[in-house]
Amino acid sequence: MKVIDLINNSRSTAFSFEILPPLKGNSIDMVYKTIDTLREFDPKYINITTHRSEMVYKTTENGLYQCVAERHRPGTVAVAAAIKNKYKINVVPHIICSGFSKAETEYVLIDLDFLGIHDLLVLRGDKAKHQKEFISTEDGYEHAYDLQQQINKFNNGFFIDGTAQLQKKEQAFSYGIAGYPEKHDEAPNLDSDIYWLKKKVESGADYIVTQMFFDNQKYVDFVKRCREEGITVPIIPGLKPVTFMNQLTVLPKIFHIDIPEDFALELRKCKTDEEARITGVEWCTKQALELKAQGVPSIHFYSMMATKSVKEVAQKVY
Repeated sequence: MKVIDLINNSRSTAFSFEILPPLKGNSIDMVYKTIDTLREFDPKYINITTHRSEMVYKTTENGLYQCVAERHRPGTVAVAAAIKNKYKINVVPHIICSGFSKAETEYVLIDLDFLGIHDLLVLRGDKAKHQKEFISTEDGYEHAYDLQQQINKFNNGFFIDGTAQLQKKEQAFSYGIAGYPEKHDEAPNLDSDIYWLKKKVESGADYIVTQMFFDNQKYVDFVKRCREEGITVPIIPGLKPVTFMNQLTVLPKIFHIDIPEDFALELRKCKTDEEARITGVEWCTKQALELKAQGVPSIHFYSMMATKSVKEVAQKVY
């Protein structure tokens, strides 16, 4: 059963979370530890982030520096397969434009199809650290909308060069996309952002998962705007419990989101990261309970560096 079916068939607000593949050279044990910590809450699916290669400088034998591409978190497809095999839980690998060519994406789709993994989250992805603005890889895509077209084409039995697949696929890929209650930071305005969101839904997206937010009213307003524009697919709120004092300033800067003043005030009172973590759990729990009472189809938790906090929230909500 695909993620969209699990969401639609859930009798109450479903639970899901996101994990990072292990850093290059590390084992998968930390991923398993995160899942073991949270599996008691019956996650309907687990998202697996995908990261592009980054340009790094390495010393050559002659003592000079050479700029080379290096992937710091390899193995998204392998991690997805390992989780599915071990836990029998639906996995949702991220498919991104950033750092990938059309051909590389095609082979990712082929590998996932072989593995029987047919749920995806389709994203543009972040710009490279050395870039001032997003620049697509050679023979890659600038926008998630264009990436969707390749997936749709694959679902319809064709490769990127136009040749037909030898065998008709028994199961097509189903995918979600990202939504931004406070608008994407590169969008000129919210109207433009929602216009393209609707185009992505019309192009085949089955559901929307939002960027993290700390003010539920912004999610409510976002859903209302989407419905007014004819977007009818499930819109899943994404939540992240604050875990460190510096996230009061770091999260707004990185993700271009607001932290409500009453929450910010409580965080400013914290003297240690543990105090900030407890405050973050309290705020996130309040958010989740309010959203659940409103009947949201699912809540998706961003668990990076916050597994313990997500568990504490889930214990009070699920």
